[in-house]
Amino acid sequence: MAGKSSLKKRSAALALLVFGVFLGAAWAQTETVLYSFCAQSDCTDGMLPETGVVFGPKGNLYGTTFGGGAEGMGVVFKLTPEGKETVLYSFCPQGDCPDGGAPNGGLVFDQKGNLYGTTLEGGNGQGVAFKLTPKGKETVVHTFCERYGICPDGAYPEAGVVFDQKGNLYGTTFGGGTEDWGVVYKLSPKGKETVLYSFCVQGYRECTDGANPEAGVVLDQKGNLYGTTLYGGANDTGCAGNGCGVVFKVTPKGKETVLYSFCVQSGCTDGAYPYARVVLDRKGNLYGTTAGGGAYGEGVVFKLTPKGKETVLYSFCAQTGCTDGGSPGGLVFDSKGNLYGTAAGGAYGDGVVFKLTPKGKETVLYSFCAQSNCADGSGPVGLVFDSKGNLYGTTVEGGVGKDCPSSGAGCGVVFKLTP
Repeated sequence: MAGKSSLKKRSAALALLVFGVFLGAAWAQTETVLYSFCAQSDCTDGMLPETGVVFGPKGNLYGTTFGGGAEGMGVVFKLTPEGKETVLYSFCPQGDCPDGGAPNGGLVFDQKGNLYGTTLEGGNGQGVAFKLTPKGKETVVHTFCERYGICPDGAYPEAGVVFDQKGNLYGTTFGGGTEDWGVVYKLSPKGKETVLYSFCVQGYRECTDGANPEAGVVLDQKGNLYGTTLYGGANDTGCAGNGCGVVFKVTPKGKETVLYSFCVQSGCTDGAYPYARVVLDRKGNLYGTTAGGGAYGEGVVFKLTPKGKETVLYSFCAQTGCTDGGSPGGLVFDSKGNLYGTAAGGAYGDGVVFKLTPKGKETVLYSFCAQSNCADGSGPVGLVFDSKGNLYGTTVEGGVGKDCPSSGAGCGVVFKLTP
């Protein structure tokens, strides 16, 4: 099982891969930086937002940063439409961070306006799930690895959580479980955890059921959970012998089915290493991305039918210098069925926001680092729409934060793209 430092390095590498140089592109949207992190002394306002934002009351945006804050272990923040930032909570005000540290996943609201999320560190060292009231009072819902080193309940929750209609929370951990290859878990409203599935029950290096879920899960109307694992799958001889990842389904009772194993095609043209969350359409089809594989080796957008038939909608790096992007992240739908997402690469090698039609035509909407010193951001992650069709997201680096310790790189921004 990888340690915390290697997890950080791997996550950063996936988010910030760069490819090529600009050979010509036209962008259909205008970007506005709403906030640059590290604007306050010692980055008490947060730094390095590694996931996107969510909308809350009055059009405010809410999100997390991996670092910064009063103790340097990350924050939950609120951002008004005008760009005024408020830190709702700074992690680790106590020694050993029992409240959590380094939030790496997204946030979700309950019906009362409370926020829920996860941290990669803190607790017993392997992360927590937390609740935050609108006034900023934090409660730890679950501390992972409660047995101090033996983690059947999971360890290192890299992704956020989702609610069902009864108020239960569901998520994944990258490690822990029966074989230390990650779990799918359920948390009751009172914080009781149930491990629905532990990956790699077939044994080490034979994880045909998948291994190491990096992303969270989505729910269908029947309560089934769908997600991806970064490694494992039927092709256990590929991808350095660890498998190239799977798309899975877990029933409410914990029965797992592998819907698709990646790299079953020659050269992994069907994709490899799915590390982002999948999305469902109304017909039950799943859409997602892979960080590698595809016709050019830099990832794909795929469609998967309920019966497990995969179609590659787009292979990245089809353009010289990967100006169309590479190693794509998560996806969102618009009302017409078009897909939008972020990727590395682009005109300046610092990431793109792209649009993909249902027929697989890709358009780069914006290529980051178009401004001097990447004042517009670098390394985009996560997207969300408002009611007017504007897109909002974050970048892990870039911006004009005055006190950013990253030499010249910037400590991240919240951005808006306007049609």
